[in-house]
Amino acid sequence: MAKLPPPTRTSIPSNTAGLNPRKWGLLKDISKNRFLYIMLIPVLLYFAVFHYFPMYGASIAFKEFSPRLGIMGSPWAGWEHFESFFNGIYFWRVVKNTLLISFYELIFGFPAPIILALLLNEIRKTAFKRTVQTITYMPHFISLVVVCGIIKEFTMSDGLINDIMAFFGWERVSLLLESEYFRTLFVTSGIWQNIGWGTIIYLAALAGIDQEQYEAAKIDGANRWRQMLNVTLPGIMPTIVILFILEIGRLMNVGSEKIILLYNPSIYDTADVISSYVYRVGLQEFNYSFSSAVGLFNSAINFTLVIGSNWLSRRMNKTSLW
Repeated sequence: MAKLPPPTRTSIPSNTAGLNPRKWGLLKDISKNRFLYIMLIPVLLYFAVFHYFPMYGASIAFKEFSPRLGIMGSPWAGWEHFESFFNGIYFWRVVKNTLLISFYELIFGFPAPIILALLLNEIRKTAFKRTVQTITYMPHFISLVVVCGIIKEFTMSDGLINDIMAFFGWERVSLLLESEYFRTLFVTSGIWQNIGWGTIIYLAALAGIDQEQYEAAKIDGANRWRQMLNVTLPGIMPTIVILFILEIGRLMNVGSEKIILLYNPSIYDTADVISSYVYRVGLQEFNYSFSSAVGLFNSAINFTLVIGSNWLSRRMNKTSLW
């Protein structure tokens, strides 16, 4: 009697022979959720066209770029523009201002939405809670140009803030012409504009906490304060860590638009940051290669910070972006 061959052990159909299980799983997922993948195409095109393709232009940081010769025809300059920036008289000023404003935003601006979300979570009156949420959301939808116009009007010597200061006997002063006030105005106005919008993610995280944990805490005798410390904060801690890592990645990215709309030459010593310096050198002085070198240096620092903070977070509390 002839011996039958042993059965083959495979779950992959014959028409997919050669594909490993991961690729086969991806194909099955694409077939199952094809409409979701179709909706993803415009997003991928957006990032490809407006974020990845422009990276090719970063090569002019290593060239003596001339619009007449183009990117390919311009001669190479090596590290010359980076060395000029590192040895320039404005290097420490813009780096210091960028770091200080970013740290102030991190210290005061990052916890603000968390605190507001925790306070809103403790409110039991739904109508009052929604009213507070609406009022705090509204500044986020105001144009940055309008916000900066409001700041300028309020900080003039005869503006609202000076009226309040004069009421308490302080001397009137045009705040945006004094260097020592710029960072405070920049950070506080940013908190006012974004605190409500920033609470949305934390409120969503709070809604996902298992209510049985609160019941167990009450049985153990925990009051509202202890419940917040032992249940609420640990429940949203992964969200806080992820957003903190993302915030670290933007540490060197102080918004140039707001800086440019608010600052003036009399307060450059505290208001001029890397992004505004890039704008001034690149678009006003037409030194494209030098400004690209400064911007590339800024991006490299941000990339390093994201990698470092993500690694540190993964080592410390097992939470990370990847």
